[in-house]
Amino acid sequence: MWITDTCYRDTVEIWELGRDGTTRHRTVPYTPSFYLYLPDPPAHWELLDALESTYGAEECTFRTVHGPCDGYRVPAGREVALAIERQTGFAAELYNVDLRPDQQYLAAQGLVPCCEDTASRFSPQLPSFPFRTIEVHISGIPFENNPVCSIEVVHERHEYLRGEEPVVLADLAALINTIDPDVVLFPHSDLWLPRILSAARKDGIVLPFSRSGRYRKMTEKSYWSYGRTEYRAGSLIPDGRILIDTTQSFHYRESGLSGILLGARITGLSPNFTARFTSGTLISAYEVYEALRLGIAIPFRKSDPEAVRRFCDLKSADRGGMMFQPVAGLYEQVSEIDFTSLYPSIIVRYNLSPETLAHPDKKGFLPLVLEPLLALRKESKARKAADPSYAGIDAILKWMLVTCFGYTGYKNAKFGQIEVHEKITWHAREILLTTKECAEEMGFDVLHGIVDCLWVRGRPAGALKTRIEEVTGLHTTLDLYDWIVFLPMSDGYGAYNRYFGRLSTGDLKVRGIMARRGDTPPYVREMQESMLSVMKKAQTRAELASCGEEVRELYREAQSGLPGATPSSLAVRRQVSRLTYSRSCPEASAVAACSAAGIRVEPGMEIGYVVTDARNWSVELDWLAKRFDLGYYRRLLAKAWEEISFALEQAAK
Repeated sequence: MWITDTCYRDTVEIWELGRDGTTRHRTVPYTPSFYLYLPDPPAHWELLDALESTYGAEECTFRTVHGPCDGYRVPAGREVALAIERQTGFAAELYNVDLRPDQQYLAAQGLVPCCEDTASRFSPQLPSFPFRTIEVHISGIPFENNPVCSIEVVHERHEYLRGEEPVVLADLAALINTIDPDVVLFPHSDLWLPRILSAARKDGIVLPFSRSGRYRKMTEKSYWSYGRTEYRAGSLIPDGRILIDTTQSFHYRESGLSGILLGARITGLSPNFTARFTSGTLISAYEVYEALRLGIAIPFRKSDPEAVRRFCDLKSADRGGMMFQPVAGLYEQVSEIDFTSLYPSIIVRYNLSPETLAHPDKKGFLPLVLEPLLALRKESKARKAADPSYAGIDAILKWMLVTCFGYTGYKNAKFGQIEVHEKITWHAREILLTTKECAEEMGFDVLHGIVDCLWVRGRPAGALKTRIEEVTGLHTTLDLYDWIVFLPMSDGYGAYNRYFGRLSTGDLKVRGIMARRGDTPPYVREMQESMLSVMKKAQTRAELASCGEEVRELYREAQSGLPGATPSSLAVRRQVSRLTYSRSCPEASAVAACSAAGIRVEPGMEIGYVVTDARNWSVELDWLAKRFDLGYYRRLLAKAWEEISFALEQAAK
């Protein structure tokens, strides 16, 4: 049996899928508890007596990452924990307060979602289960209030449901009942589902997206992450089925269903939440699950604030990653040495964890739990090179491991500490410097370096890779380029993160240019991608120069065809960081356009719009646009062309 969904409503509810395709629902009585430590228990004897008589609190010894702790186990919920904090003047230290009871139960019982009893959680091989999967596509714009009159359902065949809204929704309900899917892939489901459920109820129709008829609710929120405002839409989570908003879910877009199932297996969360949470939340959930499995209590509020330090010491410690600026230009026969998951590898290799700062001889919690995840990432990356079906599994591991470093510096991280964060970046800087020195000692010409990658010219690159791994003790991958272009910034110096090049495998690696940017209009992106497809065929500088005229013709065709382009193909999609702006800009106009259309906007939301007049930044929402500013989009085409023409000019020299 596979656990496909869990939740907690006074009891733990578990939904399981058998190999014969049948679904079983069971409930398990479970009362979560938390741990309490008081520096001076006699001073709070009345509180302790009340906890013992009312809730059955008992003395116990529990483990933290810093060692054993004598305290109390209290079988009660969060409200009681908060009351204890207030009554003790926040002298009490609390553990295991803000945990998901279903995850807590699974960890205590050794149960794992999306994993057979005999399988390893850390295996990249997912068994083939008889998932019944459907895709639901609703025609129309979810922000408009028009009736739902057309739905496409994809399963073993395509079915089109059309007619008046009550008829269409009744047909959808009947189809879901007949197919009884385990997985529902539904673009914009977080926006559509509340609307169609409400419409169905008014007409006496039961839409059985939830096997129990009940839904858990995730509230919408805006939050700050990695220097930008993000937004998570509110969601209705059904019981017993995996429902994925394929448009909103970052992890589905990056890793597909296989990545989400593996993420659930690793974190102890249901796939419904794995699909909706950020990578940072997933790595946090994984650490919590591992701590529970190991019998380590999770602190409710951190009690290890950053120590007071001299400014010169702080400046020396907190310097971020190392980078070497490239000289803009075209280079042939280049090798890229890339450290696999560098920051988590440093955590494991150098045993970095909050409790090991004072006790470096002690095996740290973070290295202990990240080690199997790193091993799994290395295996999935190796398998992906031979079998593209492992790309999704590798992608979710990549993003979880990327965020585990940032999580060590997050102020509310359960197992983070800023000094650990700084030690990681210190080691990373030393490693990149050591790598550069190794390359130069072996006669290589260093072209560029950025945190965990180094680009060099010289041969044999395999010998350099071996030498770097011997010196650093870290795993690397090697990419060989026939040619690569490092683009210039506006001041002429090489850009750190804008380059593209042809790998020896014949593939093209592209970073930072308009074809990769999320806010590039489709028309502009397609032009640049067509140019890159032509350039991809060139193996040498000479061949690249010879394809110049063919690429220029694509630019001329795009410019001449622009007046006839559809406005929707020129839509710009950007996240808005705020709702009020002090100056005129397209984002401010897009927010105003949403307000005029009756659409509520929150910071971090992505809005699609078409620029209709760049002089005053007038815009129309992408699905309503009927015209566009020809001059503005000509300039965007020219900008995309400049990124390509630089390479052609360099090749012709």
